[in-house]
Amino acid sequence: MGSLALVLGGCSIQGRLLGQGPKDLPLPPGIEVVFNHNSQHHYRSPITGQWREGDDLEAFLLQSIASAHQEILVAVQELSLPKVAAALVEKRRQGVTVKVVLENTYSTPWSQEHPADLVPHQRQRHQQLEQLGWGDALLLLQRGGVPMLDDTADGSSGSGLMHHKFMVVDRQVVVTGSANFTPSCIHGDPDDPQTRGNANHLLRFHSRALAALFAEEFERMWGDGPGGQPDSRFGIAKEEGGLQEVMVGPTKVGVLFAPHRRQDPNQGLLLLETLLAGARHRLDMALFVLSEQGIADTLASLQAKGVVIRLLADPGFANRSFSEILDLLGTQLPDRVCKVEANNHPFRTPLEGVGTPRLAPGDKLHHKVAVIDGRTVITGSFNWSPSAAHQNDETLLVIDSPLLARHFTAEIDRLWKGAELGISPRLARKQARLRARCGSGQARTVGQ
Repeated sequence: MGSLALVLGGCSIQGRLLGQGPKDLPLPPGIEVVFNHNSQHHYRSPITGQWREGDDLEAFLLQSIASAHQEILVAVQELSLPKVAAALVEKRRQGVTVKVVLENTYSTPWSQEHPADLVPHQRQRHQQLEQLGWGDALLLLQRGGVPMLDDTADGSSGSGLMHHKFMVVDRQVVVTGSANFTPSCIHGDPDDPQTRGNANHLLRFHSRALAALFAEEFERMWGDGPGGQPDSRFGIAKEEGGLQEVMVGPTKVGVLFAPHRRQDPNQGLLLLETLLAGARHRLDMALFVLSEQGIADTLASLQAKGVVIRLLADPGFANRSFSEILDLLGTQLPDRVCKVEANNHPFRTPLEGVGTPRLAPGDKLHHKVAVIDGRTVITGSFNWSPSAAHQNDETLLVIDSPLLARHFTAEIDRLWKGAELGISPRLARKQARLRARCGSGQARTVGQ
């Protein structure tokens, strides 16, 4: 227990996590939200030791774990924060039931992997975690006896991605949002002190009714757990239903768990199209990925109706050939084999309020957020893509709250400052290169 105590020794909760200053906006009862790039708050980075802007999402997680008395259920794509792992182990030592579900790509302790066996992205992750020197979170969980499984527990090679990011505490509290439980997602890259982590958020709901829905989703994946009957369910095998709505105090919260088959009327992309189509005055979005033509077509209809639209997308995904951001900008790009997407509908009049935020190199815009008419918030782990809707284990939240909407609008306002709108120099250079190599490209047939 000596090394465990050492890891736990530095995990005191920062008093300025949420803040109570005059600039803080009110929140609806039973709901809290934190943003790791929040310009109104500051915390000391555990990577650099320097004060930085933002809410400490790791401290938010540790605070939630510390409150547990009976049970903690964790379903997250990746967990590589040793303090979080140590806190879970300590809770198990105290008699709290702790269970963890992971994506199979990230379910092996990194210290037991050989860099030569890894693809480039995983090799870079391995090097960063080794350089950080915080220890191996999954190894701590293993040695602490915390039961874990991944999305191969159903006997398959895994769902598209086990992409959830949620924790249920004592069947009373749900913590969820866009952030994986990793240094790079929350604090920044250990090999680049300029980074501040991917732009992310976490929500905490105090609601037995909502916790029951998330616990039910967890149990579908967990089944009998490690060594039990082969009854874990991931991906399409979970047979997900439609949007489920509960009240968190006075606030209506809807949750849809993915995936669904393409023809299923409950699937997430159709829900998004329906929700967006209801916008009357304003639509703000901050998205990691937008690669669904139906949503682009819905935005075209809103444009024709005069709805004010702002959309910021991650720079790394915005300019890819499959990105619908290109449609919104009135252009298209061929892929590496000079094919253009089938059924593309580039806007005749490009949307003026579309662009990419200025982020430190290495950081990503990782939100999956929309705010409709200043009152409805769409968020969760669900990227706006066919993979999220039809292959991955995902959470999509719909929250009817003008108070909460103000917080997400403020985050989008922050990202908007200094954003590059329209066809950026980076996109223009890429267009010129591909035009020289591919001309106008060749149309890809449906299903090709």
